[in-house]
Amino acid sequence: MDQRTYDFIVIGAGSAGSVIANRLSDGGAHHVLVLEAGRDHHWLSGIPIGYGKLIDNPAANWCYESEPDPRMQGRSIPVPRGRLLGGSSAINGMVFVRGQAADYDTWAQIGNRGWSFEDLLPIFRDMEHYHGSGDESLRGRAGPLQVTEYGEDNPLYDALFSAGEQIGLPRNPDYNGADQEGLARTQTTILNGRRMGTAACYLAPARRRPNLDVHSEAFVQRLVVENGRATGVEYQCDGRILTANARREVILSGGSVNSPQVLELSGIGKPEILAEQGLPVVHALPGVGEHLRDHLCPRLVWRIRPRGVAYNDRARGLKLGWQIARWALTRKGFLAMPAGPIMGFFRTREGLIGPDVQLAVVPFAIDSIRKREMAREPGITVAFYQLRPESTGSIHVKSPDPRSAPAIRFNFLSTDLDRQTAVAGLKFVRRLMDAPALETFRGEELKPGATITENTEILEWIRGNAETAYHPIGTCRMGHDASAVVDERLRVHGLVGLRIADASIMPTLVSGNTNGPCIMIGEKAARMILEDTAAG
Repeated sequence: MDQRTYDFIVIGAGSAGSVIANRLSDGGAHHVLVLEAGRDHHWLSGIPIGYGKLIDNPAANWCYESEPDPRMQGRSIPVPRGRLLGGSSAINGMVFVRGQAADYDTWAQIGNRGWSFEDLLPIFRDMEHYHGSGDESLRGRAGPLQVTEYGEDNPLYDALFSAGEQIGLPRNPDYNGADQEGLARTQTTILNGRRMGTAACYLAPARRRPNLDVHSEAFVQRLVVENGRATGVEYQCDGRILTANARREVILSGGSVNSPQVLELSGIGKPEILAEQGLPVVHALPGVGEHLRDHLCPRLVWRIRPRGVAYNDRARGLKLGWQIARWALTRKGFLAMPAGPIMGFFRTREGLIGPDVQLAVVPFAIDSIRKREMAREPGITVAFYQLRPESTGSIHVKSPDPRSAPAIRFNFLSTDLDRQTAVAGLKFVRRLMDAPALETFRGEELKPGATITENTEILEWIRGNAETAYHPIGTCRMGHDASAVVDERLRVHGLVGLRIADASIMPTLVSGNTNGPCIMIGEKAARMILEDTAAG
């Protein structure tokens, strides 16, 4: 069995892991190993609209699915996770959202010192190179992460902004600024028509460094723990079983699905779960794999008129060839589009301090979210989700085989608030689409359909049709209670030399897409690791 020794071992080259690899290897003082189970790249990843072909492609995606959920009419729900360098930032919809200040202040309020919005704002500013206009005290201009505002014109977008104003939802020039509420053009991790994931912005510049080793298709089997300290990692690569030793720390950045899985395969977790799979208890930690949350995302569809407004007319058949040529020549058009060119944040009831639902407008309709095929008839899709759901689930191993997918249980819509907010959110989207400004464009409501009006009918339609927004968090939750997995410096409770840095550490969901906050977590983790290393 081959063995090599490094200062730091980073498991997972995803949204947080790539950041950590870059920061820890900067300056050459530390020898860093990065182990990524996925491939180096996929040719479609750099093309923004390529996300539609990668979201269920096993060449770039782990293609997990949840266990059948009785609350969702017994359905299994897809759980896409990136299988490339850059992790899910290599296949996501490239929407950049920080969330609300209250999200992070809540984390700090429950005992996680250093995680208030005031603490994190300098990190958000330092990590981004924002190309739009905005408050200079809130936005960064010199960071590695390229952030741009989607700028393509479409009369439908203008009508949407007018419709928002008609129902009391104003246009917001910067939802990542002082106030999130309103309709806005989406801020994206796209520059010059190319995806700007962490593989491009963080990992690629660092790979030239002699003190950074990046191994893709390196499948971690377990952490090596000796006398209460994580000393290394056992992994499979090129058909061999290898062990890498860590002089200082192992940083687990496998994401909300794989980080708890690696812990449990290593004997770290809830003893009952480990015993069920015949895994030895190396360190009892009952919160591992618990507290899973995600954004449950219904997608509504309307037929659109006149023809030529939706991309169903502009990017099918021979016209798709024109869009490909346009992107090749100008880096604009359909191929340069994020998952939702128009974004909105709104409140479903009085008394809230900020929005509780997010919507995204997509200027085309697809026949099936699983098939990802463009519908023949022109349409518009409006997706929405509750920002801070209360329903929690779990992710646990269901086999001692490291290559066996874990059991994912969401327990969606298991609280009254979540059910009420889902219904209220759908009704608000209908109000927006029914506004007079959209009369020229609005056709028949196709999903769920105008006949579904009662609250019970709406909720049942959501149960039978909603997917997720692909934002799982919380399975290695940060905190100091009995079910927390890491402390505020992301050190695993009860073990030395092991940290976790990815979406799994989030105590609660942030108010929006999770990729930007994951990158921030990577940045903060690297700072804390370097601080602690310097302090001895």
